[in-house]
Amino acid sequence: MHLFYTPDIQPSVQQYFLNEEESKHCVRVLRLTVGDEVQLIDGRGGFYVARIKDAHPKRTILDVVSVTENYQQRNHYLHIAVAPTKNIERLEWFLEKSTEIGIDEISMVVCQRSERKEARVDRLNRIITSAVKQSIKAYHPVLNEPVPFSKFISGNLSGQGFIAHCAPGEKVSLKNVLEPGSRTTILIGPEGDFADNEITAALNAGYKPITLGESRLRTETAALEACFEVNFLNRV
Repeated sequence: MHLFYTPDIQPSVQQYFLNEEESKHCVRVLRLTVGDEVQLIDGRGGFYVARIKDAHPKRTILDVVSVTENYQQRNHYLHIAVAPTKNIERLEWFLEKSTEIGIDEISMVVCQRSERKEARVDRLNRIITSAVKQSIKAYHPVLNEPVPFSKFISGNLSGQGFIAHCAPGEKVSLKNVLEPGSRTTILIGPEGDFADNEITAALNAGYKPITLGESRLRTETAALEACFEVNFLNRV
């Protein structure tokens, strides 16, 4: 069954109009017609089954058949703050794969050794939306605008906080410290790693140092590994 992202739909709705872009895709590309059923997700946990009432290429009308709220809601909240990669395609890859695996929020932090300081959030959000639809997730991850690392860690840490870095020092494995069902924030640095003063600042802000294994990982790989580990450890 074909799925559409409809962030403005409400659970109480009985009839819904697809916007022009989705209507064109529905009628011209997918060649769906009156009576065909489709699925809708609102990005807030709502999962809808609807039936096409009028297959118009600019304003397709849908009758909502059923609504499921909190669809496949996870038992934890994962926020990864990652330095944007020099090659933006690597960041795009991370956003796509982490969305498929399961993530709630992504922040882009600009560090002292960051080679990229800006990113087009609108384009990156489209990649996330595509991954949401591909993996049939009713929750759309939040993507925040790039901010300086110092500004990010100056905010109040909610839940558990961890920093993955390559500098010497004692580090623990997530499996030994993660509290299942908790809110978790993980910091992932740029290609040249965090600067020493950034690591110190993160530790002073309450973040604990973690290891993601013995291999030296690329930024986007480390971020995805952290995403996988948190999801795996929260499986029930």
